[in-house]
Amino acid sequence: MGRIIVCRHGNTFDKGDVVTRVGGRTDLPLSTSGQAQADALGRHFADTSFHAAYCSTLQRTRQTAIAILSARPDSPELATLPFLTEIDYGPDENVAEEKVLARIGQDAMRAWEEDSRVPQGWIVDKPAIHSGWKALLADTSRLPADQTILVVTSNGVARFLPDVVDAVPTGLQPKLKTGAWGEVQCNTGTRIVAWNQRPPA
Repeated sequence: MGRIIVCRHGNTFDKGDVVTRVGGRTDLPLSTSGQAQADALGRHFADTSFHAAYCSTLQRTRQTAIAILSARPDSPELATLPFLTEIDYGPDENVAEEKVLARIGQDAMRAWEEDSRVPQGWIVDKPAIHSGWKALLADTSRLPADQTILVVTSNGVARFLPDVVDAVPTGLQPKLKTGAWGEVQCNTGTRIVAWNQRPPA
């Protein structure tokens, strides 16, 4: 009967940078603004005691998770879960966003942003991502009600969490912005009670 706090890592680009579509094959660190977002998450959750904490193998998720966990001396050791690693954008991996849009088209991008429909060429193992989330939800459901799990991942993975949650707010958009968080309560069922929330900078 615990809960999961799921966070997307902070920015990997700053104003003026050429923004590319960064997937699982592109291991960028947080940018200056991304570290500020991670620090803001740390301040926001400074009063939250985490039972366990997970991130992907990518440094941007690890740096964000460390910023959150560093706010408390009693934080758990950070562990990695392979399914949390960002998806592979295939021919669009680390390609400038304007070129990605030119290749797949506005309709395909909108379908991805709004409905998580995978554009042609992207490599997304939905069953594996769904299975990973289901296992984590099941494990969290067996915890005492006062225990909280921290998960830090990327948008391409976080956006598939609502697919396997029992109760989702009407009209929820699956995308998590950089430096944003959501909350899933796990008791007799699973329920998203917050999504795409950013703490004050």
